Amino acid sequence: MDALTARLLNEFQRDLPLVPRPFQSLAERLGARESEVLAMLAALVAAGTVSRVGLTFAPGRIGAATLAAMSVPGERLHAVAALVSAYPEVNHNYERDHPWNLWFVVTASDAPRVDAVVRGIERDAACGRVLSLPMVEPYHVDLGFDLGHRDADAPWRAGRARAGGRVALSAPERALVAALEDGLPLVEEPYAEVARRAGMAERDVRATLARWLETGLANRLGVIVRHRPLGFRANAMVVWDVPDAEARAVGERMARWPDVSLCYRRKRLLPAWRYNLYCMIHGRDRVHVLARIAAMDTRLELVKFPYEVLFSKRCFKQRGARYVTGGESGVSRETETTGQELAHG
Repeated sequence: MDALTARLLNEFQRDLPLVPRPFQSLAERLGARESEVLAMLAALVAAGTVSRVGLTFAPGRIGAATLAAMSVPGERLHAVAALVSAYPEVNHNYERDHPWNLWFVVTASDAPRVDAVVRGIERDAACGRVLSLPMVEPYHVDLGFDLGHRDADAPWRAGRARAGGRVALSAPERALVAALEDGLPLVEEPYAEVARRAGMAERDVRATLARWLETGLANRLGVIVRHRPLGFRANAMVVWDVPDAEARAVGERMARWPDVSLCYRRKRLLPAWRYNLYCMIHGRDRVHVLARIAAMDTRLELVKFPYEVLFSKRCFKQRGARYVTGGESGVSRETETTGQELAHG
């Protein structure tokens, strides 16, 4: 990766300027031409290094979502993963090193649709029960990666999740979310193009995005990278069984730990699944990740809680969530890899 590409990916994972020509602003800061920045981003998207340039919403604020898991026989894993990935509501789909070996995220406009997708997958896959583990409370959900080698094995942190209830979007806001689901178009005036798609004035698009970011409805606006192509291949979901009365305090301590990239509490599903507190730790190899987990366990006194480490093995699907359009939008350009392995990790 050349120095200009590294700077583009490292410095603009958030805070994309809300000006009519944001890529011109990026180009000026990078000492490059606007056309050069647009071409670089288009090539990175085509290569799968960048998912999109766009917005990420705070969990639980709009729409509905759940983390789901299945126990799939090894000889059927690829076929079942393809079935799961074919649902437009599924935005992440991973194999993990655990008897519950296929984990996926379902996001839709409301909880009944999420539940319908989960039950449909359970019926069609015919692999037994699908665990549905909706989020109860987020503590840190704002993922970025430091490519500047301040710490070559840790993700780049940006702050803790802000509390907030679910928001009912207005009709214009829903149209704007739908127009943004594939990311900003890589053109000189992307907000004007989004405004055209959403049937809004450009100034209203930029004002709405600014308000969403300011109030915490959205986490960030910028270059959304895929971590595996950038070398973060050892990715562990660590799950703890913490007494519910202690879960918030423990989760908030965990959220401040520098190696934790995601941290949240989820619903238990007894007796099949006892765990309620989750975090993600991304690194370049398993040795470093396990060492960081051990250090966190000791420093935060987590060893008294039962836990398991689930490393990702393969990624079958990864793209932005569809909060509004869901199944109405069909299969997006980011789902062309459905049922195939995107990368080891």
